[in-house]
Amino acid sequence: MRHRYIGGAVLAAVVAVGWPSGAVAQDAGFQTPLNSNPVIPIPTGQAGQPGFYTSAEFLMWTQTKSLGNQTIAVRGFFDYTGRITGTPGTLVGSGNDALNTDKMGRREFMPGFRVELGYRFDTGVRLYANYLQFYDAHYSAGATPAIFSPDRTLADTFISAPVYNFNQQFAGAQFNTTADNPTNGGFNTYGIWNAASIMDIKFTQRYQQAEIGMRTPMFATDYSSIYSLGGARFAWIFERFQWRTVDIANDGSAPPQNVANYTNTLSQRMYGLFIGCGHEIYLGSMFSASLDLTAAAYMDVTKNRAKYIVGDESSQSKFGRENFYLVPSGTADFNLWCYPIEGVQLRLGYSAITFFNTRYMREPVGYNFGNIDPNIGTKYFRLLHGFNVGIGFFF
Repeated sequence: MRHRYIGGAVLAAVVAVGWPSGAVAQDAGFQTPLNSNPVIPIPTGQAGQPGFYTSAEFLMWTQTKSLGNQTIAVRGFFDYTGRITGTPGTLVGSGNDALNTDKMGRREFMPGFRVELGYRFDTGVRLYANYLQFYDAHYSAGATPAIFSPDRTLADTFISAPVYNFNQQFAGAQFNTTADNPTNGGFNTYGIWNAASIMDIKFTQRYQQAEIGMRTPMFATDYSSIYSLGGARFAWIFERFQWRTVDIANDGSAPPQNVANYTNTLSQRMYGLFIGCGHEIYLGSMFSASLDLTAAAYMDVTKNRAKYIVGDESSQSKFGRENFYLVPSGTADFNLWCYPIEGVQLRLGYSAITFFNTRYMREPVGYNFGNIDPNIGTKYFRLLHGFNVGIGFFF
């Protein structure tokens, strides 16, 4: 589904995409910085003339790592049967954090691109559409039997998480600890997540945006131009949390039925309208600077899906939820423009997008296997920002 959406969006961008703040023109007297020397024989026109224009940009942005602080697993194991400690359910070991979502590295930068194509009328009005996409940002952490307990049981060489209400397909290794043997029947640490050997977590973030809009000149002098912006915008925030657990038996074996995978996906597709204005100033020679400000209101269609599945895929448990929210947003774009030759423009800038009232994984793991229901909270402020550089052509 995701690949079909991206393919369709790129095709739409090629057919009808634009650069609203990039198509600078001599609207109502504002003179576009032009440089006709040297003359290069390429099929471009003038920025101030009616016709099509297009552009492509490289982006390097970062975004809020919207993941709550949750302890996923601790050092030690739970005495399921009571044969080890005499009391069923007792935690053997230090109980120190082995895996925590707060230890997944610093915020990453995401490379991306934006393509646009638009048309300028002789009145100075411009119609455009664009498509923006970033490559995924990945965060990860893991826990292995690297820390040894000072006591004789070496309990802290095991990793455990309090998953409960699961079926026997997730029983895990029969013989895990030195207390497990054929005489007592084993399964003293029942469950793949109890006395496990390896756990890994991974968090992925992705952002995509598509826009159709219009830019209309409002007021201009010989050295500056003010214009309005408006249209429709689609924004998609996609986040996924993954947790993998391997329960290695005391003989070193780890078949697929001793592996458990957990995923929690939070998809927020937002549909809305935006309105704003921009101001461009002539700096001299072939340079100018612009600032665009827009505000948007979205209907956020939020889908949350969580799932436990055993390694051999013989059993699984699923959870799903869908909600609707109103999400306000604000965008600021500051750009420096250069016109090296007529009909060609270069752009270097900084952009920031804010979202208010989006969702995030406050606690990504729901430990109740039978009713997973992870804790999803409200992210009152979310920020995406970074730098862009690109080139545009007028035809």
